[in-house]
Amino acid sequence: MKKGIIILLYIIQIFCILTLSACTDKEPAETATGDTAVAESRLPSTENAVSQTTAVETASPTVSEGGNKSEPATESMSFDPYATENRYDVPASMFERYSNVDYGRLDKDVTYYSTVAGDNKQVNVLLPAGYDENQTYPVMYVVHGFDADHNAHVGSDTYLTLLYGNMLDQGLTVPMILVGIDMYTDKLADKDSKSYEELRYIYDKCIDEIKIDLMPFMEQHYPVSTERKDTAVAGVSEGGAKSLCIGFKWLDEFGWIGGFAPDANVIPTGSGEWESYWTDPYMQEFPQPNESKTPYYLYMAVGSEDPWCIDCTLLYRDTLNNMGVKNQTDYVEGYGHNTEFWGQCYYNFLSKVFR
Repeated sequence: MKKGIIILLYIIQIFCILTLSACTDKEPAETATGDTAVAESRLPSTENAVSQTTAVETASPTVSEGGNKSEPATESMSFDPYATENRYDVPASMFERYSNVDYGRLDKDVTYYSTVAGDNKQVNVLLPAGYDENQTYPVMYVVHGFDADHNAHVGSDTYLTLLYGNMLDQGLTVPMILVGIDMYTDKLADKDSKSYEELRYIYDKCIDEIKIDLMPFMEQHYPVSTERKDTAVAGVSEGGAKSLCIGFKWLDEFGWIGGFAPDANVIPTGSGEWESYWTDPYMQEFPQPNESKTPYYLYMAVGSEDPWCIDCTLLYRDTLNNMGVKNQTDYVEGYGHNTEFWGQCYYNFLSKVFR
């Protein structure tokens, strides 16, 4: 009897040891699941974007733990940017500077020689918080509107610089390099003497110049990825039209294209009495992308109060739809042709590119 009890106690002891070992082995798996949940919470779903951004309305942004640890180069294209509706209620607080946010490093007035211009040109280069020259980063080329330059959007305390810094700090976008370009592509000394008509056609030259001169310069001097899945172009007004032209002319280079209230000079618009240098089309039709050159995301938007660009934006949308080219084009009530609208558009674009 006593011998039987001893054997029973021995069996119970072995059972307890095996159970404890199994529980210990499961702890790393549970921790990994927790880390995955944190990572998934940073995906730009409408619910996350609204909740995280709304928090800024009542409090300054704070650095989230691990907020700037995203892999710079795009790893996969599993995220569907078309699945999420764009928002146009981004609060003003997202465009303000906060003492506890790192807005990265701005290399201002970076000079390079342009063979297309036959002269030097300048760009502003915004490097993300936590920038590491030994890593490779996605790159977005930012195109200004008419009668502006490379300082208009990517500059010291500009709305886009602050927006990007705040979004990156909150995990609402990924680390990337922003390049504010200058569309003016001619002898710089003659710029002030050019008429609007002359400027329009001088600006067209940037469509080739970005590919021929600027992109090679960036690849030589900054750690930018050369893959189309890591290369974007976006712009507003005249720069929105040029972004569409750049993206479609160089479909093998640009995977992400944004045109915000683009002007009416991309393709023929049939605008009748308004036909002039403003509406003289750069191309007769959009090139038809094949499967390997289809944009990962093509985004256009125009406000209901825009005095110039509603008809042409909707024409571009309809033309691309008829071609079977997927795009997300928003007609937004209450917005005009101004920086307030550009900020909303760039928020949406930044929340989706390179995911």
